[in-house]
Amino acid sequence: MVGKRELFRAGDAKAKGYSRHQGRGAEDIRPQSSDDLESGLHANSANGYADGNEYDNGNGDAKPRPRIFSFKDVANTALEDKRRDDLKKALLEGINRDGLENFRKSDEELKGIKNKKVRQFYEDQNQRLNDWLEVDSIVMAVADDVLDSFDPDPDHDGDMERAGGLQLGGGGIHEFLPEEEKEKRRKANKRAKLAININVIANVFLLVGKLIAASSSGSLSLIASLVDSALDLLCTLIVWTTNRLVQWRLNTLQKKFPVGRRRLEPLGILVFSIIMVISFLQILQESVEKVIPLEGVAEQLPAIAIAALVATVVIKGIIWFGCAPIKTTQVQALAQDCKTDVIFNTLSLLFPLIGYQADVWWLDPVGAGLLSLFIIYDWSSTCVENITRLCGQAAPAALEKKLLYLAYRFSPIVDGFKKLTAYHAGDGVWVEYDILMNHDTRLHRSHDVAETLQYCAEALDEVDRAFVTTDYAAVGPSGHAEDAERS
Repeated sequence: MVGKRELFRAGDAKAKGYSRHQGRGAEDIRPQSSDDLESGLHANSANGYADGNEYDNGNGDAKPRPRIFSFKDVANTALEDKRRDDLKKALLEGINRDGLENFRKSDEELKGIKNKKVRQFYEDQNQRLNDWLEVDSIVMAVADDVLDSFDPDPDHDGDMERAGGLQLGGGGIHEFLPEEEKEKRRKANKRAKLAININVIANVFLLVGKLIAASSSGSLSLIASLVDSALDLLCTLIVWTTNRLVQWRLNTLQKKFPVGRRRLEPLGILVFSIIMVISFLQILQESVEKVIPLEGVAEQLPAIAIAALVATVVIKGIIWFGCAPIKTTQVQALAQDCKTDVIFNTLSLLFPLIGYQADVWWLDPVGAGLLSLFIIYDWSSTCVENITRLCGQAAPAALEKKLLYLAYRFSPIVDGFKKLTAYHAGDGVWVEYDILMNHDTRLHRSHDVAETLQYCAEALDEVDRAFVTTDYAAVGPSGHAEDAERS
């Protein structure tokens, strides 16, 4: 390593062309190159290797080597470090972060605003400030570690003289995130797992209760509720299974799916949506067949059926209200599902009860048909939503503003931004930045800026993948062939 190697000239080692490297631990003996700047050795056609203070002028005459030449790589490394320090300073200190809080409205101020639209505006502004501060904290925490990781072998001898955070962290960036951000994500994952586990246990017990109840009654509304509970449990199992598959770190899977398997989750939901729609189309068909004769007898719900439906409404209502305050995608989806179950099971209880009490025989099958239409519409919407995301739907406007602020965060070290494109690739988002640099910018600076922006973008929880390209002209081709993906 630079400044940490000693040259030994024992006969065997000299003959074989080996040098001894004394690094952080034990000595390492490896083949010596024919031109090693660190050790000062230089190939000599006359005697094999010259002394560390000599160099060959091409005629076989050994002349004294200038002392500074032995430390050329040390000087280059120092210049590289200074250049990166200047880049860090411009990036980390070039934005006034404290000024953002001046635009925040406190909870007391929000409560004092009577106009709902104005209050909503300031609530959205507070959320945007939260997004921007999250971006800022990630840049402050990640950028310096990323910059320190570039060019770990400045003298290009195959031996890394230094290691940055990316090398020490195995290429991952999670450990560089701010502690509060890591804690927030950890708590969100923990709450999501807890909510899902509670929902699974509840679905199992409710399914058993409804199965017993349905066996003692011919109510189509109750059967529809039973099918809904069974498929809810199946949906949870599909989500759990695909989530586990995504998290597996098998080498064979990593080779087969080099950018991950995150899209397995929306694909699983897509398959389940189709199953759900087909199942309730069958319930709808039975409802129509039961109404067509225009005669029948009102079904009485047994006590166990009423108890099962009431228990479903109560338990799902508790889970719904418990999940509503947790603002994560998974938990919010679960809360929405529980809300749907509350409405569905309430109506499944009311239709046959009212039909029996009022002696209206057709109310139960008609109610089951209406509930089936509701479920078909709800899950068809989910199906379409997942299809559009898998097809590359544009990212939400709020996320685009967040990504745009990340671009602004790099404004002290770039000349401008030519284009920002953000689109879904499943639940996650892929981002493309096209940044403008001066046409005289050196390659190492262009590389360091672009990849630092890329890593900072991928540190955001919503972003799965980021791509950054550099340009020197504000106008010109977009960087992609316009007919690469024909509509």
